[in-house]
Amino acid sequence: MKFSKEQAIIESMLFAAGREVSVKEIMNILELGAEDIDRIIMSMKTEYEERNSGIEIIKVDNSYQLCTKKEFYEYIYPLFDNRVKPNISTAALETLSIIAYNPQITRSEIEAIRGVNADGTVYKLLEFDLIEESGKLDAPGRPTTYKVTNKFMKMFGITSLDELPDLPRYKLDENEQIVIDDVMDNEAPMPEREDVQNDNNEE
Repeated sequence: MKFSKEQAIIESMLFAAGREVSVKEIMNILELGAEDIDRIIMSMKTEYEERNSGIEIIKVDNSYQLCTKKEFYEYIYPLFDNRVKPNISTAALETLSIIAYNPQITRSEIEAIRGVNADGTVYKLLEFDLIEESGKLDAPGRPTTYKVTNKFMKMFGITSLDELPDLPRYKLDENEQIVIDDVMDNEAPMPEREDVQNDNNEE
């Protein structure tokens, strides 16, 4: 298969950018529709697969990025061995999971769910660029809310948060802590987000 001019242009754009490039950016430059862009990139992905290329195009939300394949990481990493490799603790993974499933959550809400202070883990996840501030909650003190980043989705191999596995049903105990219960009655109502907030709106 021979690359068309549009494929070659998109490939050069993704290579030069070194980041996610939105479909809108590509549309504005090539003056093509979103469906045309997606079709062209899908054909490029097929071409890379057919020739067993060491690179691939991944989709994150409504953007594309040119990346090396995960299976070649051990050969590529020595070239960048001066970089700090993130060391994600169990506590950080728990906090990351909570934020992934609750994209507009505050630190105090995270602490209410985990039952421990979340300052250190939130700071570390921000440092690793796995989460970012998503705004301010319209509540007393205007606490900061958090969401996961595109780097999180790339790390875990998903294109959007819709691909996260379903959580088991849960309920809140008398202390407003989440209690996982896989055998809950299917008709039991799921608690609203406001119930979790309650008096935890202050940071």
